[in-house]
Amino acid sequence: MTSNTPTPTWPLQRFGKHWGLRRLADDQGLFSMVAIDQRPPIVQCVARARGIAPQAVAFDDIVQVKGLLAQALAPHASAMLVDPDFGLPAAAPFLQPGRGLLLTLEEHRYDDRPDGRLSRVIPNWSVAQIRRLGADAVKLLAWYRPDASEAVRQQQQDFVRSVGQACAEHDIAFIFELLVYPFAAQPGEPANYDEDAAKQPQLVIDSVRDFAHPSFGIDLFKLESPVPMAALPAPDRADAAREQQVYDAMGQACGGTPWVMLSAGGSQRSFEHAITYACRAGASGFLAGRAVWWDALAAYPDAGAVALALQAQAVPYLLGLRDLVAREAKPWRADVSFERITAEGQVCQARGAVADLKV
Repeated sequence: MTSNTPTPTWPLQRFGKHWGLRRLADDQGLFSMVAIDQRPPIVQCVARARGIAPQAVAFDDIVQVKGLLAQALAPHASAMLVDPDFGLPAAAPFLQPGRGLLLTLEEHRYDDRPDGRLSRVIPNWSVAQIRRLGADAVKLLAWYRPDASEAVRQQQQDFVRSVGQACAEHDIAFIFELLVYPFAAQPGEPANYDEDAAKQPQLVIDSVRDFAHPSFGIDLFKLESPVPMAALPAPDRADAAREQQVYDAMGQACGGTPWVMLSAGGSQRSFEHAITYACRAGASGFLAGRAVWWDALAAYPDAGAVALALQAQAVPYLLGLRDLVAREAKPWRADVSFERITAEGQVCQARGAVADLKV
């Protein structure tokens, strides 16, 4: 006998995604997430500290640095972003059971071409593996320029869309980091990502708009400042209206998808300015790394001194950012309801239909 009762679809098909985002946020629906998934910056930091070439940096050194960061910052962040190769082994003992966990998908190495830059996944790594490990979300960084060649743009869009489809299949939240980059990069090992001081705001805004379509399956944008952070005036200055308009345009380009700010290695003061502009434009918090903890690493390889510096500098700064977000940010709310569930078996039917979801 076939039931005439309609099978519920939305939002139960995305319950896992919403549940994951809920774990990344605090009780007020605000994101104060810390990233320790950086690889080249930490390798270069250790290399300088030890007076060796980056290629000679030991696995144990990288793990030690990331462990120090996790131990100090995990208790104060709404979620932690870690990479699988170094960050997860380092951070696992310090991750908080009541807080969120994001795992990085992208390889830090990329393919630079004269007509643009191509991203790729860490070898032997996938969305399915991230879900099996029990993480709350997948984080993907893709380099993108709207003025790159059509072939490069199409490859990057196809790459992101494939990740979005995998996240939909496994019902896991998809956090997408989008970075505009300078052309004409030098050959060889990629350098640190440092914010492009000459970037054009419209390129950043147009990049966001290119990925706002639901077909990409993005649940949360992690966005850079559309204006070089070092050039940002204090948000409450009389001459700050133009910068706020640029941030407002970026928020509108998200098309209703929630978003947070990244720090891109900016100074602590400039990142505070960027978060304020962003939150006033509708952002729901931040996912930041080096702005929070970079200065404390100056004491490495003295692990004890690094730990003290993190407690004295990084933790108070992180708590200050949380207060700023609490004052200024737009809370995110889970769109999950069981109102259409009226009979036994409907939840199982709805959850079984995930494979039919079209993104």
